Amino acid sequence: MRVKNPKELFVTMLSQVRHGTELTEAVYRELGELSKNPEIREALDARASVSQQTLAKLDKAFKMIGEKRVKVTGRLHDVFVEDFRKELSEIESPVARRLFILAKANHLSHMRAGEYVTLVAAADVSGNHGVGVLLESCLGDHLAFMERTKRLIHHFVTAKTAAKAKADRSHSRTM
Repeated sequence: MRVKNPKELFVTMLSQVRHGTELTEAVYRELGELSKNPEIREALDARASVSQQTLAKLDKAFKMIGEKRVKVTGRLHDVFVEDFRKELSEIESPVARRLFILAKANHLSHMRAGEYVTLVAAADVSGNHGVGVLLESCLGDHLAFMERTKRLIHHFVTAKTAAKAKADRSHSRTM
């Protein structure tokens, strides 16, 4: 990737985020299906739907700066998905699988949020304040999803801990 100036870097980064968003939408849907849990599936399907809105915002950002997307690779995404599938296939416990899926969804969202933080700053520095607003709204969506995922993880851990404590109490009473 040869970049000659800051604008080319911005267009390349914006193209990478757009491409990553396309790929990530499919990953969220796959994670939801593999979770076999209605709450997780619903949250990840909603995240995938929000990704569609994000794509529209990114396309508008390209129009606002008068540029077209550049070709980028999805190698990071491919490695992420490949490792995810391999690691998930080795997890037998349904609870552990759910937590692993949520952890990976959260990991993916953190990575995207980091990209948006940089793009928002680059848009502001280049004087593209309208583009900055669009990108910041995309960042806000990721931050909201990260918070929601944190709550889901907490919910599953709390429920599992409560069930274990109840089982332990029942077991100790029978002895």
